Amino acid sequence: MKIRAMQLEDMEEVVGMMRVFYDSPAVIHAAPDEILRQDVKDCVGECPYIEGYIFEEDGKILGYSMVAKSYSTEYGGMCVWVEDLYMKEEARGLGIGTAFFRFLDEKYKDQAVRFRLEVEEDNERAVAVYKKAGYQPLPYMQMTKEQESM
Repeated sequence: MKIRAMQLEDMEEVVGMMRVFYDSPAVIHAAPDEILRQDVKDCVGECPYIEGYIFEEDGKILGYSMVAKSYSTEYGGMCVWVEDLYMKEEARGLGIGTAFFRFLDEKYKDQAVRFRLEVEEDNERAVAVYKKAGYQPLPYMQMTKEQESM
């Protein structure tokens, strides 16, 4: 299994996977296709805040991830958010998530980094993978507010 940078040529397949990911009950509202396409464009473009990765074997895309970067004042350093981590149904349970977390640890090994992600509590399989990679539940609630641009 290979982890590589997302490319513009991956657009249709990634948007298809994102549609499945973002149409689940875990998401507050469905993201329109133009937002999903912009996400991919930002991953492969010059946006310094987002990186996109493809999980691939024998030229076949098995899944993708998008990782966003910010600063944590609580931690005093970079915060790396695993925004999306999705594997196609037939690729689940093959160790791709574990390999991806090892990849991230290696990529940021020389930096002080706090890794974060969100997961539905009842997604037991994902929670087990995240715990195996060293992630722990936070003891507080996260809140959100969205503001439309003028």
